[in-house]
Amino acid sequence: MSCILKSIVNAPASILIADDDETSSRFLKRLLTREGHSVSVVQSADAVLSACATHPPDLVLIDLVAPQGHGFEICRQLKENTATRFIPIVIVTSQRDKQDKLKGIDAGADDFVTKPFDTAELHARIRSLVRLKRNTDDLESAEAVLLGLGATIEARDPCTRGHCQRLAAYATSLGRSLGLDDDDLSALERGGFLHDIGKIAVPDAVLLKEGRLDPQESRVMQEHPIVGDALCSGLRSLNAVRPIVRHHHERLDGSGYPDGLKNAEVPLLAQIVSIVDVFDALTTARPYRTARPHDEAFDVLSSESSKGWRDRALVDAFVTIVEKKPDQNTRPRSR
Repeated sequence: MSCILKSIVNAPASILIADDDETSSRFLKRLLTREGHSVSVVQSADAVLSACATHPPDLVLIDLVAPQGHGFEICRQLKENTATRFIPIVIVTSQRDKQDKLKGIDAGADDFVTKPFDTAELHARIRSLVRLKRNTDDLESAEAVLLGLGATIEARDPCTRGHCQRLAAYATSLGRSLGLDDDDLSALERGGFLHDIGKIAVPDAVLLKEGRLDPQESRVMQEHPIVGDALCSGLRSLNAVRPIVRHHHERLDGSGYPDGLKNAEVPLLAQIVSIVDVFDALTTARPYRTARPHDEAFDVLSSESSKGWRDRALVDAFVTIVEKKPDQNTRPRSR
């Protein structure tokens, strides 16, 4: 398997050259094609952006003076777009001005090649950047698998259909109202989908039981945050999500599980997901009970705040969101 993965990482790349100098672009294309790479050439800024949007390459080579002197701006736009930000960009230039390099770094360029360039060095730089890109792609694929696994777990119980999607929407709405940054909002959204991923290890007899769990069954159920955390531990991209997965059943008074954390020990994002998780569970129908009205669910959350389980300010903020604009703030985003 390792040999297969190594061959994939080192396989020829698809490379996009952005250069309006026909002689220069023809030379570069011939040079890279000899190495087995698939090479395309465009001559305008719009063509670069269009090509990356429709058929993202493994790497982009941009000449500083082309297309039409917009090399830095093209680089910046590609790096600011979530769909293209991980595409390695090499700026090719005949200029040795330090300010140009600084501008390129500021725009997000991954590397620079100065003309006339050393052929061996150019190939080595391209191989290194493409290898890094493909490793990143593998991580994104692994995360997608975990997200799919989260949806599969939800599908085991017809009563929880849509639960993860609603939690993602509730949690990000609450996080946004609290002024959290984009990284935290992204973690809340993914945490909504992955919070119960550890239930993959919970037998159906326990997971789907309609009545109260006995002590042994409860112990099995309470292992799912630990299992979920372990599943996410292999992906650096999920580091911000792991506290949600592990701690969304903690209570501020220390009576929660799996670690019995207290007060500020419970991560804020986990507290947010915990609150919206309780609300969604109460307001969703189950075979053994009907869905409870929002007001009753709010009363339960308020009672849990009085017991010291929840942060009163977070509960009040969530209640305000649901009462003020329930249709807009809690509608799941399309994925």
